[in-house]
Amino acid sequence: MLKHLLIENYALIRKLDTGFCDSLTVITGETGAGKSILLGALSLILGERADTKILNEKQKKCVIEGTFDLTNTDTGSLFLQYNLDYEDISYFRREITPQGKSRAFINDTPVTLNGMKAIAGKLIDIHSQHESLMVGESSFQFAVVDSFANNLDGIDRYRRFYKELQEKRSRLLQAKEAEKQAKAELDYYQYQYDELEKAKPDQDEYRRIEEEAEILRHAEEISFNYEKSLFILQDGEPNVLDGLNEVVSVIKPLEKLGESYKMISERLHAVMVEVKDILEEINQQKDRVVHDPQRAAVLEAKIDEVNKLMMKHNARSVEELLQVKKEYEQKIHNATSIEDTISQLQKEISDLEAALNTMASGISSSRKSTIPEIEKEILKLLKKLGMPDARFVIRQETTETLTINGTDQLRFMFNANMGGEMHDIARVASGGELSRVMLSIKSMISQKKLLPTIIFDEIDTGISGEISSMLSGILIKMADNMED
Repeated sequence: MLKHLLIENYALIRKLDTGFCDSLTVITGETGAGKSILLGALSLILGERADTKILNEKQKKCVIEGTFDLTNTDTGSLFLQYNLDYEDISYFRREITPQGKSRAFINDTPVTLNGMKAIAGKLIDIHSQHESLMVGESSFQFAVVDSFANNLDGIDRYRRFYKELQEKRSRLLQAKEAEKQAKAELDYYQYQYDELEKAKPDQDEYRRIEEEAEILRHAEEISFNYEKSLFILQDGEPNVLDGLNEVVSVIKPLEKLGESYKMISERLHAVMVEVKDILEEINQQKDRVVHDPQRAAVLEAKIDEVNKLMMKHNARSVEELLQVKKEYEQKIHNATSIEDTISQLQKEISDLEAALNTMASGISSSRKSTIPEIEKEILKLLKKLGMPDARFVIRQETTETLTINGTDQLRFMFNANMGGEMHDIARVASGGELSRVMLSIKSMISQKKLLPTIIFDEIDTGISGEISSMLSGILIKMADNMED
């Protein structure tokens, strides 16, 4: 409930500091007295946007602060959602600076406009002539019926599940589209992978093949040079090995003459051993090097195959080519695993639909049992407001599929006179009639104490005499209902 309102530097108001009683408060005045300015200022702490045009003195900031008693209101979860400290007596403040900056606070903690709007929307309802048009909107009609039927918690839970259902349906459509695309590309991915798998590129093997191919390319040259080396080292006349033997035999007797002679002799002996090892190695390698054009062709073909694949896939090495192969393998896996994803989503959607249908059935039954009571109450109020022949019916129809509101379609049907066909209220009711229907609905809702504060703007327009007296009685009763 709104307990107190402070307005500073707003429009024509320099400063206004006023409180409100727990019951009915009436603010009267001639046209232009500033009643609408109060509503404009109040709208700022309800989360509406503003600019510097509303400043009375352009060099000072505008401050609007409302004090609310939140006892018995369902706002605790919203305070938690927006990370605010809940207090039974809470302060909502808006500030508009001369530079056009807007700041919002709840209990001196900064809050976004959306946050302020979400919480304040649970505290105040402003009824205006323009708002009467809402009575023809489907969302408003569901809100009225569900509020009176105490369905708000149930419909909120249903809509959370319904949102999840919509998200899963969207993911299923995406998965099916991805599956279609994947199947179209799967043959291509498989061909590329099979080609790489057949080539079996391996970095170490590729290096060995290149080395062997290089040797085969130069097999004749290697054989010739090895033969020549063997001739020089041991087969020729003279040859290196015989020369070394002769040097060793000449130096050997000098070992006894001193350490330096001995070291030279030992080094010559080591050279002899190394040359013999070299000769043995040359003989072994010479025997292994065979001029084999057929083997060389096989190796060249293998190298050429891998090189072409590297060029094709823009790979700079066999390792990069192997990475390309892994990528194709993953794409094949993804293409085939989409079926599992689709199957899982279909099961989850089926389970959600079953749960939602159960919830929707309960909500629908609750609406059905409550609608006669709503119709009766509104007709009773309309008679008090000078419409004794009015007919008002809430038509409840079943939808073929789940919707945001369950499996119901609600239509507020109206006819202001006896006889004639009933139509959707927005099509057949005049502005004055809509206003009276909306007042009746607000009066009915007040019985449920769903809103701590309701503000009526020019509710008496076009009403006088006995109906005016009836209207005042309805307002007083509403105030008593909300105060209890």
